[in-house]
Amino acid sequence: MTAQVFIPKDTTAVALGADGLALKMAQNIESRSLDAEVQRNGSRGMFWLEPMVEVKTESSRIAFGPVNASDIESVLDAIDDHLAGKSIDHSLYLGEVEKIDYLAKQQRLTFKRAGVGDPICLSQYQGLSGFKGLAKAISMTGQEIVDEIKNSGLRGRGGAAFPAGIKWQTVLDTPGEQKYIVCNADEGDSGTFADRLLMESDPYQLIEGMTIAGLAVGANQGYIYLRSEYPFAHKILNDAIKRATEAGFLGSNICESGKDFFLEVRLGAGAYICGEETSLLESLEGKRGMVRAKPPLPAIEGLFGKPTVVNNVLTLGAAATILEQGSDSYKDFGMGRSRGTLAVQLAGNVKQGGLIELAFGTTLREVVEGFGCGTHSGRPVRAIQMGGPLGAFLPESQWDTPLDYESFAEIKAMIGHGGIVVFDDTADMAAQARFAMEFCVVESCGKCTPCRIGATRGVEVIDRIVGDQDRDNNLILLHELCDTMELGSLCAMGGMTPFPVRSALTYFEEDFGINSRRDH
Repeated sequence: MTAQVFIPKDTTAVALGADGLALKMAQNIESRSLDAEVQRNGSRGMFWLEPMVEVKTESSRIAFGPVNASDIESVLDAIDDHLAGKSIDHSLYLGEVEKIDYLAKQQRLTFKRAGVGDPICLSQYQGLSGFKGLAKAISMTGQEIVDEIKNSGLRGRGGAAFPAGIKWQTVLDTPGEQKYIVCNADEGDSGTFADRLLMESDPYQLIEGMTIAGLAVGANQGYIYLRSEYPFAHKILNDAIKRATEAGFLGSNICESGKDFFLEVRLGAGAYICGEETSLLESLEGKRGMVRAKPPLPAIEGLFGKPTVVNNVLTLGAAATILEQGSDSYKDFGMGRSRGTLAVQLAGNVKQGGLIELAFGTTLREVVEGFGCGTHSGRPVRAIQMGGPLGAFLPESQWDTPLDYESFAEIKAMIGHGGIVVFDDTADMAAQARFAMEFCVVESCGKCTPCRIGATRGVEVIDRIVGDQDRDNNLILLHELCDTMELGSLCAMGGMTPFPVRSALTYFEEDFGINSRRDH
C-alpha cells in the first residue's frame, strides 16, 4: 500500500503555511522515490499543532506537528523508517493520531469525520456512514423525522438554545406551498470557528442535515448564509453541492425518492448583526440587515414571508448524526435538558487552542486546564469569557460550573456558540467592558433606541468611571443603562451587551478604580 501523507487545507493550516508545505513535501517525495503521495484533508482542530502532517499506512495513522518547510527532510526520513518497520525518533512525532490525548479525551459525534480525508470526496463520506441518515429520512414521514429530532433533545447551537424539534414542528404544521431551510453560517462571535471547521472539513454533513430538514418540514429550497470572510469554506461548499447534486443527493428527485431539495450558498454582508436570524433573513432577501420585530416568528413568516427553518451549522450537522445513529443514542450524551455534545472552541491566551467536542456537563475548568493546558503567556488565568462578545466574564469561582445551558443561566452567563476566550492576569477588565459597549456601537443595526443610543452612552459612562469623574453616580447610571438595554432592546445585540459589562463590574471592580475610591 502506498502511504498517504495528509496535509490540511483548512483556513488555519493554510494561514500557517500548509499550501507551501504540501507542494514541497510532494516534490521531496518524488525526488526520493518514496512510496507515498500527498493528499489534502480537513483539520482535526488541534490548531497549535498546525500544519499537522498525518501518515496513513495499512497498519496505522501517525502524525507529526507542527511541521514547517525546514522539517520536511527529517520528517520524510522518519516516514521512511516507519514504512521500513523501524521505530520513529523525531521531535515532532505525535504518535498514532487517535491516541493523541487531546483527541482521545473527546466524544466526537458531529466532528467524527473532520480531518480524516479529502472533505469533498463523496465516496469517502459514504464510507464513513455519510448519507445513512438521509436514507433513513427518505423512508420516514415528515412527522416521524421531527419526532426523532424532538426525542433527541437537540437544541440550537447558535446561542438561544431553542429546541430544534419544536422549531421544525412549527414549520411542518404551518400551511404553505413554499417553505425554506436557512443555515446561519454567519459565524461572527469572538473565539468561534466550529462552523468553519465543519464546512471546510466535512461539508456533506451540513448538506445532509439540511436535506433531512427539508424532508421533515416539506421544504424544497435551502440557503447557506455564509460569512463573507470564509473564502475557503465558500469554495468547498460550492464544490460539495455540485458533486452532491450530480450524484443525486441534492436537486430533483433526490435518491429517487420523488422529492426535491435544492441548495445554494449566499455570502453575508460582513455585519455581525446578521447572525441574528431575522436580520439574516432581511439580508438574504437583498435588504439591509436589520432586526425584525417578533411575532411573527420566522417559522411562520420567515424568508420572503414563507415558513422557514433557521438553524446554524452545528444544529443541522447534528441532525444528520441523529438520523444516522438514532435519537436515543444521541441523547445518551449530556445532562438535564442539555443533550448530545457541545463543540467547544478554545481561543485567546491559551497554550493549546482548538476544537473540542464533549458531552454537556464537563466543567469550564476541565476544558481550559485539561485541554488548553493554561495560558500561552504562562501567567495565571484571570477571566474566561464564553458565548462570544456578549458573554459574561467568569472569575475563577465560576469555572467549575458544568457546561449546560441551565447551569450557565443560573450564573447569568451563556454557552452561546461554544466559544471560549481566555485572559491572563494582565488583562484590564474595565477595558474589556468598554470594548463590549464599543462593539455594540459599531455592530448595532440601529433599529431600536436602547441599543443604538445606549451603547454609545455606555462607552462614555465607563470612560468617566475609569477617569474617576463622579464615579459613584456614574456607576448608578451605568447599571440603569444596562437595565434599559437588557429590557428594552429588540434583540440580543443590545439585550445581552450588559452581560460582560455587569460581570466585569461585579468580579473585577478594582479595574474600574472602585476599591481605590473606597480606600479613600
